[in-house]
Amino acid sequence: MSNKHKMAVWTGQPYPLGAVWDGLGVNFSLFSENATKVELCIMDASGRHEVERITMPDQTDQIWHAYLPEARPGLLYGYRVHGPYKPEEGHRFNPNKFLLDPYAKVLEGTIRWNDRHFGYEIDHPDEDLSFDKRDNVATMPRCEVIETAFTWGDDRKPKIPWHDTIVYEVHVRGFTIQHPDVPVEQRGTYAAMGSAPVIEYLKRLGITTVELLPVHACVDDRHLVEKGLSNYWGYNSIGFFAPTSRYAATAQQVSEFKTMVKALHKAEIEVILDVVYNHTAEGSHMGPTLSFRGIDNAAYYRTNTENPRYYMDFTGCGNTLNMRHPRVLQLMMDSLRYWVTEMHVDGFRFDLCSALARELYEVDRLAAFFDVIGQDPILSQVKLIAEPWDIGDGGYQVGNFPVGWTEWNGKYRDTMRAYWKGDESLIGDMAYRLTGSSDLYENSGRRPYASINFITCHDGFTLQDLVSFNDKHNEANFEDNRDGTDHNLSWNCGVEGFSDDPKILTVRAQQKRNMLATLLFSQGVPMLLAGDETGNTQGGNNNGYCQDSPMSWIDWDINEENARLFDFTQKIIALSKAHPVFRRQHFFQGRSIRGHDKDIIWLTPEGDEMSDETWNQSHSRCIGLLLAGEVHGEVDYQGHPIKDDNFLLLLNAHHEDLDFHLLTLDPTSCWRPILDTYEEVCDGVPEITLSGGDTYLLHARSLALLQQIQAQRN
Repeated sequence: MSNKHKMAVWTGQPYPLGAVWDGLGVNFSLFSENATKVELCIMDASGRHEVERITMPDQTDQIWHAYLPEARPGLLYGYRVHGPYKPEEGHRFNPNKFLLDPYAKVLEGTIRWNDRHFGYEIDHPDEDLSFDKRDNVATMPRCEVIETAFTWGDDRKPKIPWHDTIVYEVHVRGFTIQHPDVPVEQRGTYAAMGSAPVIEYLKRLGITTVELLPVHACVDDRHLVEKGLSNYWGYNSIGFFAPTSRYAATAQQVSEFKTMVKALHKAEIEVILDVVYNHTAEGSHMGPTLSFRGIDNAAYYRTNTENPRYYMDFTGCGNTLNMRHPRVLQLMMDSLRYWVTEMHVDGFRFDLCSALARELYEVDRLAAFFDVIGQDPILSQVKLIAEPWDIGDGGYQVGNFPVGWTEWNGKYRDTMRAYWKGDESLIGDMAYRLTGSSDLYENSGRRPYASINFITCHDGFTLQDLVSFNDKHNEANFEDNRDGTDHNLSWNCGVEGFSDDPKILTVRAQQKRNMLATLLFSQGVPMLLAGDETGNTQGGNNNGYCQDSPMSWIDWDINEENARLFDFTQKIIALSKAHPVFRRQHFFQGRSIRGHDKDIIWLTPEGDEMSDETWNQSHSRCIGLLLAGEVHGEVDYQGHPIKDDNFLLLLNAHHEDLDFHLLTLDPTSCWRPILDTYEEVCDGVPEITLSGGDTYLLHARSLALLQQIQAQRN
């Protein structure tokens, strides 16, 4: 460290937390309940050398703070925190370790793995009870003070109503890294995601909302780096305020991210972030000391009550953040507000959300986490999506989140996969999933759009792989194919993997259309996995978390077959958007409404209304439903009744064709087929009309949609 010049140091203020430039100097503040001393480390411009250590001169309510009147944006810094090193009591302070500020807005550089990053001596017989005295600063990222000013201009959040939302789950790098129309120097970045070619594609497809896989600063796990892999998905956060630099085309990642959001908003596309507040990149008690562990382990992490040396792990990642502590809850809330107010995002999808709700060991739907968000004037107004499970006992909480929350509906995914691969005894469950899962959400006062419906997501098979593989093929992850789920509910249509058999390819194409159409015509909010609309494949790998390679990247070299699939997807999205009967704001009642006909009627292939006996037929794999637009029973924003046409949705997962007898509603009307997944091209439905009582040939493994129109008079 240089002794040439010592920076002036004032006491500063405890708030706001982090490093904040006020136009004259920079205020630094850091929470640590159990520390005995905190040192602010100032780095040189290269970030390679520590030039000064400043003992934080004051502490207010467990917040250590200082003000440097000579500091400016661009300054690189970190911390060293002193205190007891007693893992058996939950304390792991080690001032030899350079620590990242939890409130840092930018992390510059990446970690270069070595044994110095651990607070204990690797391979010591006492394991983590030993103490490592080596310094790790030379191979750590650095925090950077930033100027937050940005010209947002007339940026306006689209505020798409939930019932009009089409979610598109996308990886910033994987989606754009091979896009031929994006400049080479921008590919794989925020700049690419906000570029004209990408936005034009999203608009053409009909997407209203992009859900970005994690963009918080994260760490590539050491064991992955040593295998030549990386944490591609990014579910290994170390900075909850900093956008990861790995997706930045420039050194100005904050401005670049904001520009992306602004461009998407201008195109009326929302931005939702997939966020990971349940754990951090520091792992188990044998993990590295990078930030939270060294700042105040006992405060930040859920430690075992009987033996605080160990962590409560509800995430499968080695640790769980301690949301019972008010300062940890504050960290998360401050982070969320920052991304809404400063970065202008429109909502969040919370990874392993059940872990955030654990007050003690049980998942508590009224935990402080939900209470605080529910009353917050900012966060209560954005879109909130829960992944409603974790790996702990009782962690599967689909349907149990509070009003105001939506949920990834894993039951929808499993039911639709099983139904279309031909499993029996699913008609009753199918009925619930098609109509918004009222069995999960209605009794708690929630609406159909509480259900985020999906058939595929980043975690698991792509749609192409779902119809091409019976088993996972994760050998490229170097875990002997043990990783990833075995419960795929997939069907390879007769051949495992690649095939050039025309019959196999025909069935696979039809199955993809079946699942996409089912998704778009179900009540609730549809979520598509990026690339499914063009047949993207991962070669049977259902756990591509570590594959930053063409295996996981979107292939934009789209052949004729996949171009037709895009056209089909585009058509069904447009159909869903055009007809409010597919986007109801309230659940179907299945009974007469104020003297009118039923709003929904369930039908057998014989054209009869489903009875208790037919609902209980375990062998049945065909069902029809009338969606009545005339008794929609809903009003628009101005209170005007919403009217739509009547539709028949027919689904046949059986391996044989059948004749479906059409319902007679009005002798002056007839039925016009507008979509049939048996047809290879989206405009291939014959131009015919059918009367009530006529039969419609519903092919094996197909879905058909018919619209009621007025019959032509002779």
